[in-house]
Amino acid sequence: MYAIFEDGGKQYKVTTGDKLLVELRELPEGQPEITFDKVLMLGEGAGARIGTPWVEGATVTAKVIEQLKTRKVRGIKHRRRKGYVKRWGHRQKMLKVEITAING
Repeated sequence: MYAIFEDGGKQYKVTTGDKLLVELRELPEGQPEITFDKVLMLGEGAGARIGTPWVEGATVTAKVIEQLKTRKVRGIKHRRRKGYVKRWGHRQKMLKVEITAING
């Protein structure tokens, strides 16, 4: 069984045991789990439940493994013949989580 849920403007298709990166959020100190309640679809085949917009009472529970940074994204902006060059870089902070349960 799999679930599709929304978090941070992105949609994730997961099954139990999957590991994925989600956007960093403020968690109470020592909280080891996150619950995602915006489940768009639950199940597979003929028994699938599709939400309008979300499936009522369905949740996806995940265990926080670690907090990390993604690879650096570099950008450059310049204007021809003006001597103007601007460079920047950015590393997004993410949470690595493991899906422990799909409830529905």
